[in-house]
Amino acid sequence: MSLTGTPFLCTTVLLSVVALILPLALWSRMRGPRPLRAAARVLMLLFAQGTAVTLVFVLVNNQNNLYDDWADLLGTGDHVQRAADLGRDGTGGIAVQRLPRVRQTFRPVGGPGMRAGGPVRVTQLKGRVSGVNAEVYVWLPPQYDDPAYRHHEFPVVELLPGYPGSAKAWFGSLRAAEQLLPLMRDGRVAPFVLVAPRTNLLAGVDTGCANVPGQVNADSWLSIDVPKMVKDNFRVQPAPRGWAVAGYSAGAHCAVKLAVAHPDRYRAAVSMSGYNDPIGERDSLAAQTPALRAANNPYLLLREAAGPPPVALYLSGQSGDGYQAGMALESAAKAPTTVRVVLLPRSAGGHTMALWRPQVTTVFRWLTLQMGQSHAKGRDTSVAGAATPPSPSSAGSTHAAPASGTASPAGAARTP
Repeated sequence: MSLTGTPFLCTTVLLSVVALILPLALWSRMRGPRPLRAAARVLMLLFAQGTAVTLVFVLVNNQNNLYDDWADLLGTGDHVQRAADLGRDGTGGIAVQRLPRVRQTFRPVGGPGMRAGGPVRVTQLKGRVSGVNAEVYVWLPPQYDDPAYRHHEFPVVELLPGYPGSAKAWFGSLRAAEQLLPLMRDGRVAPFVLVAPRTNLLAGVDTGCANVPGQVNADSWLSIDVPKMVKDNFRVQPAPRGWAVAGYSAGAHCAVKLAVAHPDRYRAAVSMSGYNDPIGERDSLAAQTPALRAANNPYLLLREAAGPPPVALYLSGQSGDGYQAGMALESAAKAPTTVRVVLLPRSAGGHTMALWRPQVTTVFRWLTLQMGQSHAKGRDTSVAGAATPPSPSSAGSTHAAPASGTASPAGAARTP
């Protein structure tokens, strides 16, 4: 029985009802010795508590797309077939452009949000470079099958969840396709292809989108294998011009790191409540050693780059949860790198889907402009809206935060 399926949810609801009725019906009718009656009543209470906790967990998990399946929940899933040392560029000397075309079979996906904005489809991809074997979800814009667009190549946005988090979260909890469909139809947002690859690749740890020889090549999975598969199967624009990456929480950290580290693969990145130092996620593989932390800290990568990367960064967050990390990047950026930092008020919500969901349309309007998909002229109002203040503020920023590139001591200790 699927962890996120309707049958399991209905079963937990039924068991919770039964667990509530049993004590009401049997409490005073118990027969036998007093110790036996007491033991039976304790068991009924434990059963009622257990089913109630299970039901709450199932509802929260389905709402936030934290765990995809039982293997994710129990920590038994492993999607890494091999993890060779692939070197600084993550290719291992492989000429990626010369690899045979990857032809994949896609199937429709069920579940909450998977059809509300048009069908989401999924494929199981064996990464030839990374050695990762995992699923990738794809959503096509409404123009994709329009005969008028039969020769059109579409821009792409890779969507990354937090940790723990399901690749389906952007379509389920954040309702990205449902929100963007009407905006794409009337031209307010460019018709992007949305790609959501699995990021939870090893049991019990966050890969930090890093290449860690002997453990995982998450960077190469996200920035090489997944893009190649998409290019081989769909009419999409070449990198980096037509490619962006977006994420929230731990996925936000990954999005900025990938764009800054690989400006030849991405043009823009969106970070919602992210951090720079990988230690911001206590279970991150990228935080294991000082060398790994430095190699996967976008603030340090940006500050020490031989030349400023031609990427555009959009970073939003509250004070102590993403905002200072964005200000640190802004302080380190030099043209042609551009950084947009948006301070979100405390009243907008906390480190939850409720904070990130309303930002989806805002960041895609920004992506439309930054990636040259719109001919709009004049003042950029793509970040205007009720969820953000009239103008970004430096309130809450400290000298220590930009120096380290970490969101804040409290944010570094947070489990995103």
